[in-house]
Amino acid sequence: MAIYRIAVGTPGEASQPDALRAACAEFFSMIIFVFAGEGSGMAYNKLTDNGSATPEGVIAAALAHAFALFVAVSIGANISGGHVNPAVTFGAFIGGNITLLRSILYWIAQLMGSVVACLLLKYSTGGLETAAFSLSSGVSVWNALVFEIVMTFGLVYTVYATAVDPKKGNIGTIAPIAIGFIVGANILAGGAFDGASMNPAVSFGPAVVSWTWTNHWVYWVGPFIGAAIAAILYDNIFIGDGGHEPLPVNDF
Repeated sequence: MAIYRIAVGTPGEASQPDALRAACAEFFSMIIFVFAGEGSGMAYNKLTDNGSATPEGVIAAALAHAFALFVAVSIGANISGGHVNPAVTFGAFIGGNITLLRSILYWIAQLMGSVVACLLLKYSTGGLETAAFSLSSGVSVWNALVFEIVMTFGLVYTVYATAVDPKKGNIGTIAPIAIGFIVGANILAGGAFDGASMNPAVSFGPAVVSWTWTNHWVYWVGPFIGAAIAAILYDNIFIGDGGHEPLPVNDF
């Protein structure tokens, strides 16, 4: 099984120049992604005077997140692998493609990037609320948990198929757009129910800035479970021990 390849890493790894550059890449990619994604929701609220959610608003959010993630993954791909998501980093760790210590460095950078993006949004919009993710009426935490597991499974499965698999060939060139597309599609499916996070950092920034933590655990547990399932299944079924080669950390 893939999980036996997980590695803690060396104590000095976090201070290595390439690790620090990778963390910086994750930090800036996350700022770009969250600023555009969260900002699109804030813009919609301003245009509608905080009106009720509409199908147009969900479509706008899906497009903004898909476009921004495509860019954020692309600009970080050659430096950090363009994870832009703690759940993606966790999936890469479970598959033995990144060490635990470097994963922690990525997680810190990703969370900080999200918080900074939300602070910039709050300031640049004149103090508008950076709304935390929440469940829609009639949606239980268990409904939302399943949504987050399934949607993040689809995301990380796509990451493995287009970016991690050694047999990916030319398909690797479209990995960023495929990753952006699956996130946009999942927002169309789940946005009306729980906001369709799939990304603990995306949920963390608005929660910190608005200091709203209701059901916040769903947006961590669901994505991490979905990421782990996708990593284990894809690695064991489609890569396998014979086809797996240790990948450079900046290639996931």
